[in-house]
Amino acid sequence: MKVLDPAVRELRRGVERARRRAAAFGELWRRSLQLRVVVSTLALSSAVVFVLGMVLQVQITGQLLETKTEAAIRQTEASAAAVQPDLSGLNPGPDSVKARFTAALNKISSAGAGLDATSSGAGAFEPALVDPAGVGSDGLPTAVGPWQDVPEGLTKMLERGSAGYQIHTVERSTGPTTLLVVGKPVNSSARAMHLYLLFPLTGEQATAEVVQSTLVVGGLVLLLLLAVIANLVTRQVVRPVRQAAEVAERFADGSLDERMPVVGEDDVARLAESYNEMAASIQRQIHQLEEFGQLQRRFTSDVSHELRTPLTTVRMAADVLHASREQFPSGLARSTELLVDELDRFESLLGDLLEISRLDAGVEELAAELVDIRVLARRAHDSVRAIANSSGTEIVMDMPDHEVTAELDSRRVERILRNLLANAIDHGEGLPVELTLRGDGDAVAVTVRDRGVGLRAGEADLVFNRFWRADPSRNRRTGGTGLGLSISLEDARLHGGWLEAWGERGHGAVFRLTLPCRRGHELTASPLPLEPPDLPAVPAEAEEEPTGEVELTEGELTWQPAEPVAGDREEVR
Repeated sequence: MKVLDPAVRELRRGVERARRRAAAFGELWRRSLQLRVVVSTLALSSAVVFVLGMVLQVQITGQLLETKTEAAIRQTEASAAAVQPDLSGLNPGPDSVKARFTAALNKISSAGAGLDATSSGAGAFEPALVDPAGVGSDGLPTAVGPWQDVPEGLTKMLERGSAGYQIHTVERSTGPTTLLVVGKPVNSSARAMHLYLLFPLTGEQATAEVVQSTLVVGGLVLLLLLAVIANLVTRQVVRPVRQAAEVAERFADGSLDERMPVVGEDDVARLAESYNEMAASIQRQIHQLEEFGQLQRRFTSDVSHELRTPLTTVRMAADVLHASREQFPSGLARSTELLVDELDRFESLLGDLLEISRLDAGVEELAAELVDIRVLARRAHDSVRAIANSSGTEIVMDMPDHEVTAELDSRRVERILRNLLANAIDHGEGLPVELTLRGDGDAVAVTVRDRGVGLRAGEADLVFNRFWRADPSRNRRTGGTGLGLSISLEDARLHGGWLEAWGERGHGAVFRLTLPCRRGHELTASPLPLEPPDLPAVPAEAEEEPTGEVELTEGELTWQPAEPVAGDREEVR
C-alpha cells in the first residue's frame, strides 16, 4: 500500500477544496443575474478608476516637476549671475581656483554649504563649482561642492557649452536620494567653469506619494460605493423577476390561481399585469380542455358501455349463424365467418376504448406483485404463436437462465409484451422476431426487434399515437384496433417505466420496455440498448440520393421526383 507524504495529502485536500469552491462559484455565477451584474459593474468600474487614477497621477506629478524645474532654472541663472564677477579675474592655479570657488559659493549660499543652506522659490539646493580642465594634486578635478553627484550626461552637455538639467538618483548615507541637477557654464578670464545646483526632490516625492495613496483610497471607496449602488439597482430589477419565476413555478405545478403582485405603473408593473392576463387566459383554456376531456372520456365510456348490450345480442345471433354455417351456401357461410371475425375485432376495440377511458380518467390502479418476467414473456409468446405460424415468422427468445423478478402488474406487462410481439409479426415481413430480456437489479428491460422495412425519420415518436397509421392500405394480420401501443405506453407509465421505439429504413424496428424492479424506484438507465449493436456502418457516400427526372421546360430547369415504390411504404405501429 502506497503511503502519501503528509504535505502531498494536504496539497491534494487544498486543491480539492479550491475545486469545490470554484464549482460552487461557477454554479452561483450561472444562476444569479444579480451577481453577474455587480461583478461586471465592478470590473468595468475598476478599469475606469485605474485609468483615471493613472491620468491624474501623471498630470499631478508632471505639474510638480515642471514647476520645480522652472524654479530651479531661474535659481541657477541667478546664481550664475551672482558668481560671474568673482570668476572674471580667476588665477589658473589650483589653490586660487578653489579659493575663488569657495568665495563664490559662499556668496550664493546664505548659510554655508549643506542641503538647507539656501532657500529660494525652487527650495533647498546644494551648489557645486567645477573646473573641467583643472586637476588637483590628488588627481581629481578642481571642484568645490558635491560634484560627485552630478550625472555624466549633464557634464558632457556643459562641456559642449550648453546649459541643461537632469533628474538623477544617488546613494547617500540616508538612502537613495533623487535630485534635480541643473548645470550652467560660467565664463571666467581663463576658461568656462561649470556651476551645478542640486535640488533634492524629497518634497515632490512625498507629495506624489500622498496623491497616489489618496487616489488609491478614493478609488477603493468609489468601487465599494459603486458595488453597493449596483447591488441595490440590480436588486430592484431582479426581485420582480425572481418573484415572477416563483409564481410561474407554482403555476406550472398546478396552482392555477397564482398571480404576480402589481405595484406601481412602471415596466415591471406592466410585466406583472401581462403575466397575470396570460395566466388567467391559460387557466380558462385549461379548464375548458379539462371539461372537454372529461366530456370526451365520458362519451367514450358511455358509448362503449351502451354498445355492449346490442353487441352481445348481435354476438349471440352471429354465434348461432356461425354454428349453422355448414348448412348455408358457400357465399353465405363465408359471410358468416367474416361477421364473426369483425365482431371479435369490434369487441376488442370496445375493450380497448374502455381501457383508454379509464387510463385517461386516472382511475386505473396497479395490482403489483413480485413476478418472474420470463413467465410473462412465455405467455405472450404462446398468445401470438398462432399468428406467427400463419405468417411464417419465427420468434427467437433470448432470456437468462435465472429468475428475473420485479414488482409489477402481471396482466398489464403481459399485455404490453403481447402487443409488441403481435406488432413485430405484423411488420416483420416474415423474418425472425427477436425478444431479449435482461435485468441488473434496479431495472428490467425487454426489447422486441423485427427486421422489416423499418421506420422513417421522426416516425418513432408517432407510433404511440392513437389510431395513427403511416400506410392505411396495409393489411393487419392480428386484427389490431390501433390502440395497442397507446395502451402499452400508458401501462408502462403506470409502472414508472419507459416504452421507447427505434427504427431505420431497411434495418427494421426495435421496441424497448424498461421497468423498475421495485415499485416507486426512479429509473436512470436501461439494461439493454435501444439501438441494435449489430447495425452495419453506412459510409457517407453510400447514402441514398433522391431519384427523379430533370426536365427543361420553357427555359426553366425543374426536377420531378420519381414515383414511390409500393413496397417502400410501411405502416407504422
